This record gives sequence, C-alpha cells and structure tokens, in this order.
Amino acid sequence: MTGSTLPTRRLGGLEVGAQGLGCLGMSEFYGEGDDTESTATIHRALELGVTLLDTSDMYGIGHNEELVGRAIADRRERVVLATKFGVVRDPEDPDARGVRGDAEHVRASVEKSLRRLDIDHIDLYYQHRVDPEVPIEDTVGAMAELVEEGKVRHLGLSEAGEETIRRAHAVHPITAVQTEWSLWSRDIEAAVVPVCRELGIGLVPYSPLGRGLLTGRFTSKEDFPEGDFRTANQPRFAEGNLEKNLVIVEALRALAAERGVTAGQLALAWVQAQGDDVVPIPGTKRRKYLEENVAAVALDLSTEDIAAIEAAFPADAVAGPRYPEAVMRGLSR
Repeated sequence: MTGSTLPTRRLGGLEVGAQGLGCLGMSEFYGEGDDTESTATIHRALELGVTLLDTSDMYGIGHNEELVGRAIADRRERVVLATKFGVVRDPEDPDARGVRGDAEHVRASVEKSLRRLDIDHIDLYYQHRVDPEVPIEDTVGAMAELVEEGKVRHLGLSEAGEETIRRAHAVHPITAVQTEWSLWSRDIEAAVVPVCRELGIGLVPYSPLGRGLLTGRFTSKEDFPEGDFRTANQPRFAEGNLEKNLVIVEALRALAAERGVTAGQLALAWVQAQGDDVVPIPGTKRRKYLEENVAAVALDLSTEDIAAIEAAFPADAVAGPRYPEAVMRGLSR
C-alpha cells in the first residue's frame, strides 16, 4: 500500500477520515514501545488519510500525549486530535486508578494536556470515565467553558450510559461517544447506539479488533509479549476463556480466508458497516498493521456477508466479560 485517501465520515459536526488511530499501545499495556516506529506509524497514518488520532492523559501517564505531540508538530493542520481526562493514576503506583469529573480537575487536566501535546486547542475532548460523585451536568458545564475559551472545539464522552448521554447533551452538544464495540463486545447496541443516533452523536469504537485477538495472529497465551496486560488481568484472555474464544476466532479466520483477507480486516469491516456515523480507532504501533487496518475500509460487505460473519462469530459464544468485575461496575454509568 503506497498511498491512499480514505473517505470521510461525520461525528456530529466533526468530519474525519473513516478510520482513526488509537495511540494507547505506543506507550504501555501491549509490550515494549518504540517511539521511533510509533512516530513513523502516525506519519504513515496521515499519509493514508487517517485524520483522527486518539490519545489520553492517562496513557503512559502523560508519555503518550507527549509522543503524539512531537509526531504532529509539523503537521498539526492535518490532524483531528482527540484526548481524554478523568482517569487518575499515581506515578508511584500506576496500577491504582481513580476517577475525577469535578470542574477543578477538568480545567487542570486540559492545561496539562495542551502543554504535553504542545498545541493551542484540542479538537475533541472526552471525559474518559464518568465520575459517579459529580453530576454530569457539572462536568460537561466545565468542559463547555473550555469550548467558549477556544481551548477545545468539540466534546465527547467515553463509556457513558444512555441517560448520562442525554443529560450531558442537554448541557452542551456531544460530538462523539467512545466505547468498546466489536464482534465480541456488542452490548452498546441495545441502548447507547440508538440514543446517539437520535441525538446526532457520532460513535467511536475502541478495541474494534478485540484487543488484537480478532486479528487471528494469536493462537495461545504464549504468543503474547511478556508483561502484556491482556493475559494479566483481562478475563477474556484468562486460562479457560482464551481457549474458547480462540475457537470462534478460528471460524472468523476461515471465513476471511475465503474472501482473501485477514480475520482482522473482516472484523474491522464489520464495525465500519454498522453505519456512516461510526469511526473505529484500531490501535497499533507498527506501520505494517496500520496499513492492514486501513485496507479494511475498502471492503464492501453485503447483508449476506454481515449475516455470515455474525453466524461465524456469535456474540453469545464469547467467554468472559470484557473487563474484570470491579471495572465493569464503573462502566456505562
């Protein structure tokens, strides 16, 4: 793949390339990072027509924003930059987590993100997780002030429930809702997707490749890098569940082989086929996989194709929840 121009899609009032790039894995969670290759991957993404870059202040506890900021320094005008606030981590104990949505934290967080990214405004600013102790009206009210000041252009929510989305949107238009959505994570289809479409809010699926498992590249626990967080604390990768999930991944891979594509490309094409208001953000830190992902945008799935994919990969056959129980309780508030 030497060059490409992706079609565009709209997230509310924001126009972006039909596929974005998740930058999380460039800094932590998925084995050792490589800033040089990660930077080259970001540059290649822009060449291919990917415009939406997704980061967060908690990825690498600031490292990821700094990395992305350096990578786009001389090409800012080609980027729709999304970052997030609200998940609080302690550098002395990175595994510890907290959530803050108070106005003071909103304002302090945006200033730090602007400095790390070395930019004068953020295109899409998400609340990463909803704070149960702070009314969403207060959080979004503080975020709206950032729009008025020109520090932020559009607002988003991540992993928010139906009523929270409605209440937030009543305070200030929400441009996008980011949440996990893939062949093996389809719970948002019942309520979140309909309310977003009712309100004209775009959908940004993260982990559309099932944290890499849907690519078909993994066949056992030994295939994952040492220290990889998936095998350490993700239920679907735990012993017993992983083996069951690999069985349905193999069915997906067989179906993809019939079409002459990879399992990951077929899984991504399924997500993209869910609507023109859907812009998935598959994450990668390597140009090779970026190009494979972007090529999936060109796959045109018929109604029959979609039915065959869903038959090969039935959602109710997936073993294990998408996060540990304690984390699941904090989602979709």
